[in-house]
Amino acid sequence: MVQAPAEYPSAPREAVVALTDAARLASVASVLTHAGFTVRKAPDSGSLAQELEGNRPAVVLLDTALTDGYRWEGTPVLLLVDLAGDFDLAQLEPWGIADYISRDAAPPELTHRVETLIRRARERRRIRAAAEFLRESLRNVSAAIRGTNSPQQMAGHLVRGFGESLAVDHVWFTTFQDSRVPRISAQWSRPGHAKLPDTLRTFEDAAREQTTSLWSAAEALAVPDHRTDQSAALAEGLRKWSGLASVRASVCLPVGEGESALGVIWIAQLNEPRDWTRAEIALIQHVAGNLAHSLIQGHLISAQLQVLQQLRELDKAKTDFLATVNHELRTPLTSITAYLDMIRDGAGGPVPPGIESMMDVISRNSDRLRRLIEDMLTVSQQDGSGNLSLKQVELGQVLRIVVAALRPLADSRNVTITGADSHEDVKVQADEAQLEQVFTNIVANAIKFTPNGGRISISFMTAASEAGSPYAVVNVTDTGVGIPEQEIARVFTRFYRASNASSAAIPGSGLGLAIAHDIVRRHGGSLDLSSELGEGTIVSVRLPVDGPQAEETDDDEADGDEAAGAPQTD
Repeated sequence: MVQAPAEYPSAPREAVVALTDAARLASVASVLTHAGFTVRKAPDSGSLAQELEGNRPAVVLLDTALTDGYRWEGTPVLLLVDLAGDFDLAQLEPWGIADYISRDAAPPELTHRVETLIRRARERRRIRAAAEFLRESLRNVSAAIRGTNSPQQMAGHLVRGFGESLAVDHVWFTTFQDSRVPRISAQWSRPGHAKLPDTLRTFEDAAREQTTSLWSAAEALAVPDHRTDQSAALAEGLRKWSGLASVRASVCLPVGEGESALGVIWIAQLNEPRDWTRAEIALIQHVAGNLAHSLIQGHLISAQLQVLQQLRELDKAKTDFLATVNHELRTPLTSITAYLDMIRDGAGGPVPPGIESMMDVISRNSDRLRRLIEDMLTVSQQDGSGNLSLKQVELGQVLRIVVAALRPLADSRNVTITGADSHEDVKVQADEAQLEQVFTNIVANAIKFTPNGGRISISFMTAASEAGSPYAVVNVTDTGVGIPEQEIARVFTRFYRASNASSAAIPGSGLGLAIAHDIVRRHGGSLDLSSELGEGTIVSVRLPVDGPQAEETDDDEADGDEAAGAPQTD
């Protein structure tokens, strides 16, 4: 099979003549030679293949007897046929540029048909090259549009890209008033041409209505010549708006999404008419579609960035507020507790028996207020750097200190705490003060939500992850009121309190578990909670033995299967 890539650049004035009849071959070759062609002769299919191998003739004249196996797309073929024969001319279709002529045609006719065929092929190559150049140019425009989140930069890439790729005089683009996109406009003019108006002014309402009609019909409005064509209202309106009396050809193109247009593109050529090709219009529409999508996405991203910046500012203001409030609250509270201690020590004289119970109420509420202030201070500090002071910490010792401090509260509620005195030596690399706060918050919560006569058990052990990294697990189990199943995922959210705690008027700020969860997370561990309403709750703390750095390199295992079910609040 004779085959070559399509659209080879042809050698000027070179022809291959392939005819099986020697006399006719010589005659046709003589005619073409006389017309100024360099002729290569091929009396059979083998010779034809040899002549075409590596050669790029301007035309091939082919005998119908040699058509089997011939495939030379892009090179024009003139078939010499016997008009009385039964050759199927449909075979010409896949060859691209092809024609046929009687094998007995006169020399002038033969020469004319060859020249015409070559011109058709040359024009076809020119059109294809221009289309490919335009396609590549507009592909680069689309890439530039997608490469930025700035709507104004997108518009600038569009107008400049259209102007340079289409070789026109003016390109103008504007968006309409629409919540989906910002108000922008951009224009490009060939050097030496006056600038167009910045806005549509009084023509905007009519332009929007007419552009939306175009968008609904999925059409572009192309005017080859304003002098002879009956132009639509939109094209004429834009021409008059522009103040350019010499506009000869133009394209009005809607930029839209959904059911309505977002904006309009106007492309103008001043001094001569232009037949806008279907390929040009299709490519322009494609880029306009990319622009609409990118404008909407860019507008959403910009809005999200603005919201994010506002949230950051609000978060900073909240952190500053917490720090200020803590300072302002701690000062009077320190005076209250100091004077209370002085009164109890007898600085103001003997305390009557009835007053002692009142002072106990003041002391308890002062302690409660102090804990709330400390929790709020912890929250504000965690919003900052969150640095940890790591050292070797014995978990059993921390738990014993926590239970000893909370034992009076448990005894007052007749709640039994067991397991904290285990002698198992479990050590972790951690911040001791922050771990103490974690378990204080967890055990205090368990005491607070466990009815009189209830039990709290504490257990701790070491284990190894699937990757072999050791970790410690502490479980705190109570027989308290439990948490509704649908609310478990929210208990680590700051200031959130379970509905049954609120309805039972159990005091609390909703910060204890949120603070504990954050501290454990910063240690590279996880805090899980399971609960059954009316039966109790199990809180499980998992900590890497070697500290947070070792855990972070363990392929994020803390976020994997072993941490499944842990509510996330960050």
